[in-house]
Amino acid sequence: MGKLLSAILILCSMVISVPAIHGIAEDPKSVEKWLDNLTHSKQKLTKLHFYFHDIESGNSTTSIQIARAPNNNSTSTAAFGGINIFDNAMTVGPNITSKLLGRAQGLFAASSLGPQSLLITMNLFFTEGEFNGSTLAIVGGDPILDQYREMSVVGGSGEFRLARGIATAKTVANNPATNTAVLEFHVVVIHY
Repeated sequence: MGKLLSAILILCSMVISVPAIHGIAEDPKSVEKWLDNLTHSKQKLTKLHFYFHDIESGNSTTSIQIARAPNNNSTSTAAFGGINIFDNAMTVGPNITSKLLGRAQGLFAASSLGPQSLLITMNLFFTEGEFNGSTLAIVGGDPILDQYREMSVVGGSGEFRLARGIATAKTVANNPATNTAVLEFHVVVIHY
């Protein structure tokens, strides 16, 4: 019994000492230690700018409808009750072939009976650059006919632990014939 307990403790200490991406350990003890040190940490302000590519048809589909209200037909202007799940590219520029920064993964639901507005919940998962492996969580309404739409940054992981802030979206390209859209995002986030 004693040897088994010693082996488990050694194994646990090995697992705890393995750093995550960017050296930010994610095990419970390391997170607790990180939180204890917050009183000595300064908040950071980070500004991000990228483009989000939503493709709902064709060979490179990144957004699919997973539910539709039974009383709603596809010709409804508001599409109330429709729910899509997406895994969209986030790029440096508005062209899909520009440098990839990561993926915007989440879902949106047509949540308005009036002018089309979506409820969006998504994680921005960064796969390149200084924030590689980190995420930001965004939630909010998206009245898609408005020029600018503001959503809340409600959290994050990795370099964005305890993040809060504002994400502003603007549609820069929309093609209803192919169900594709490009959104420009400006994100201002406070984190530690």
